[in-house]
Amino acid sequence: MTYKTIKYEVAENILTITLNRPDKLNAFTGEMMFELIDAFDKADADDNVGAVIVTGEGRAFCAGADLSAGAKTFDYEKREDRPDKAGDPRRADGSIDYSHEAVRDGGGRVSLRIFECLKPVIAAVNGPAVGVGVTMQLPMDIRLASEDAKFGFVFNRRGINPEACSSWFLPRLVGISQALEWTYTGRVFPAQEALEGGLVKKLYKADELLPAARALAREIIDNTAPVSNALTRQMMWRMLGADHPMEAHKVDSRAIYSRGASADAKEGVMSFLEKRPAEYPCTVSKDMPDFFPWWDERKYS
Repeated sequence: MTYKTIKYEVAENILTITLNRPDKLNAFTGEMMFELIDAFDKADADDNVGAVIVTGEGRAFCAGADLSAGAKTFDYEKREDRPDKAGDPRRADGSIDYSHEAVRDGGGRVSLRIFECLKPVIAAVNGPAVGVGVTMQLPMDIRLASEDAKFGFVFNRRGINPEACSSWFLPRLVGISQALEWTYTGRVFPAQEALEGGLVKKLYKADELLPAARALAREIIDNTAPVSNALTRQMMWRMLGADHPMEAHKVDSRAIYSRGASADAKEGVMSFLEKRPAEYPCTVSKDMPDFFPWWDERKYS
């Protein structure tokens, strides 16, 4: 796929995905949705990618949905520029089949793809991030932000509701009370409030943000095993929905048993004992353990 709305750049095992519609403050479109999904597909398949950074071109991270269609912006049936060809969700009697592919939220498709990613994902929020511009960050693992960044879950002020699976992600990240305050009011708030509310991990001066994100990615890549990171990412995120710690014990046990016999585990121990950098031989594309994935794929219906 040739990208028109994002940049895809791999350097020193770090993939930087840059939202690239700076004249529109990187506003989200259906085309951007498909390009982001494709980019994460490529990242998972590329063993040269050890970590992913997502940022925005210019002065914004993402200003939310492109509102250039005016009143039709969120009315999918009346949009001529819907990029998918999923068809008409209306039944013969005029009622809507809400399980139809054409009903699916584009931001949610992106969030679900990021959730399924096998590489660590870092958000480097360089400027305003509102609407889907903030909800797409929620399944990213670590959010760093510029002191100039602003955030806003503005949906209720536009007569719609939070999307991109944010009703699942946001309360888990910041707690139910904070999540509801931000979504009820729909106000845009500064980076310092995002830090205090637990949405972002740390703030940086604008010119220090990307170097800090790269340094974090570098620390991950240089010191840890890619297969271990892929497993850890899925273990941590998926256990947020588990109903008992036994579910974690089942997966932990399988992971330790299978990985303990791997070449990575041998290298991890010997490199420590020999006081040298580890060189992990296993790859995500070929060496995920045979119990992975341990969950049943969820279908939209």
